[in-house]
Amino acid sequence: MEHNGSNDYHSKEEKTGIEKVEQKERNASKKQKQQKKNKWVYIIFIITFILSLIFGIISNVLIVKINIFIAVIILVIIVLIGILFDMIGMSVVSCNVATFHSMASKKRKGAKEAIRLSKYSDKVSSVCNDVIGDVCGVISGAVSAMLATRFAQTFSLNAIATSLLLGALVASFTVFGKAIGKTISARNADKIIYSVGKIMNIFLPVKNK
Repeated sequence: MEHNGSNDYHSKEEKTGIEKVEQKERNASKKQKQQKKNKWVYIIFIITFILSLIFGIISNVLIVKINIFIAVIILVIIVLIGILFDMIGMSVVSCNVATFHSMASKKRKGAKEAIRLSKYSDKVSSVCNDVIGDVCGVISGAVSAMLATRFAQTFSLNAIATSLLLGALVASFTVFGKAIGKTISARNADKIIYSVGKIMNIFLPVKNK
């Protein structure tokens, strides 16, 4: 009886020890994941800052110096870039990765890149929607304000009314474009991501291991 009691005691000690080790491993894993999340937040901040700075400087310099109608075209391009990346961000989280694995088995160019995009879909979506999309939105708003001033000065228009009208027009076009883009993305997610994969294959190919 005493021998059995001793065995039970040691067995409980072993279980307790194993549970403690497992708990430490779980805590370490959680800590590591949190550190990766924090690191990604900092990376997003830096990317957003750099892109905003570059786009802002380029757009401000161009808008002030070039022909007013070319400036309008640049504004439209900025809005379209935001819509395009919003579509990519939507598509990457809803595409079917099995389609790309099938393409990769047939050695189709761009398939491996599409698989990579799908693997990091949360980060790709964050960059496309939250970084590039939002940066384009902010820049387009700033550019439209500058354009409104130029329109008012060039054509002797009311500055406030011109600013409000152009701002509303840009916002409406952006929302309308993103709404259509989401519909297209939902129906053609695989095609969109594969197209991005083919472009990546030219500039940023996935190396064979």
